[in-house]
Amino acid sequence: MPQTFAEKILAKKAGLSRTVPGQIVEITPDVALSHDNTAPIYGIFQRMGGERVFDPDMHAIFIDHAAPAPTTKHAENHRIIRQFVAEQGIEHFFDVGRGICHQVLVEEGLALPGEVVLGSDSHTPHAGVMGAFGAGIGRSEMASIWAVGSLWLRVPESMKITVNGEFLPGVTAKDLALKVIGDLGADGALYMSVEWHGGAIEALDLSQRATLPNMMAEMGAKNSYIPPDAKVTAFLAGRAKRTFELVYPDPGAHYAQSYTYDAQSIEPMIACPHKVDNVKPLSDVAGTHVDQAFLGTCTNGRLGDLAAAASVLKGREIAAGTRMVVIPASSKVYLEALQAGHIETFLEAGAAIESPGCGPCMGNHMGVPAVGEVSISTANRNFRGRMGTKESEVYLASPAVVAASAVAGEIVHPKDL
Repeated sequence: MPQTFAEKILAKKAGLSRTVPGQIVEITPDVALSHDNTAPIYGIFQRMGGERVFDPDMHAIFIDHAAPAPTTKHAENHRIIRQFVAEQGIEHFFDVGRGICHQVLVEEGLALPGEVVLGSDSHTPHAGVMGAFGAGIGRSEMASIWAVGSLWLRVPESMKITVNGEFLPGVTAKDLALKVIGDLGADGALYMSVEWHGGAIEALDLSQRATLPNMMAEMGAKNSYIPPDAKVTAFLAGRAKRTFELVYPDPGAHYAQSYTYDAQSIEPMIACPHKVDNVKPLSDVAGTHVDQAFLGTCTNGRLGDLAAAASVLKGREIAAGTRMVVIPASSKVYLEALQAGHIETFLEAGAAIESPGCGPCMGNHMGVPAVGEVSISTANRNFRGRMGTKESEVYLASPAVVAASAVAGEIVHPKDL
């Protein structure tokens, strides 16, 4: 019987010929990802009686959520992580400044096609850009993987999204993701495997593609997958840490839900406060005052995102009364943006450039808004208090729209500057 990607890869990892949705399988992940929450996971691991992790090479550990440490409490958390990594002999450790876990995992060749990445972070589906099965899990589940090396998973039902045609100029994968989430709802793919297909998806570069599986966490997806092609294998050449096997869904596989979009029908979209599925066309909210513009995060902090924003900001200045914060997703992105001249463009426009990491995305530091302020962000979430202040509003948009809004001091399409 033909199988979807999720059914096929979980069967492979469980040593079975096939699986069906709802089936429980026990697997050993190829990668166990954790970040600043490694310290509390370590505490759970110890309470379980754990002393040594099952396989040090399985782990990829990052300090990114509050980096550099904004408080003594965060600094102590980081100290515990560094001590744990040293004691356990974990090689794949990325300290303050290297960048956001999901971005760096891909850059380092640790998220590979046909593999399973389980991470104690909800945006682990990001690994699907490489053709991997990436899924977020809880801290106690991660501690169990540390202890015994395996975890049971329920095989998810699958959703197929096909996008045909070509996107109009100025329309991005972020707009597509917001459109889909707006149409289907924040629970529209609850515990499902979301597959992306069609010519419009194939035409996207890897930077744009990554936005799609990343954002599917906001629709409740267990994982999200884009079929790996020559762009993926070229990117991984000389970078992949292990040999890998490409896994594709079978023709004729059964999908619980299927949707088809015409790329030309997609327009710039905005997620309005305080829900990610409160999505409206940009034209409906144009003119909304903006106090802060934030460019970055695992969703849209890559070089292509920074380049799109820099093209808007070139020769312009941030509006009086508005500020802009730029945080590259990784040190590699930062360096490439510096070499390309984008950092100079941001600085000349009046933006603040901060160290690679998550920063204000979850309200830790480097961009927390004041009471009553409005932020427009390239992030993935905008629920009340997400950026650290409950009495503020967060709009989500593409990098170019965020940059244009910083220049105008209000939400605006770049072409209308």
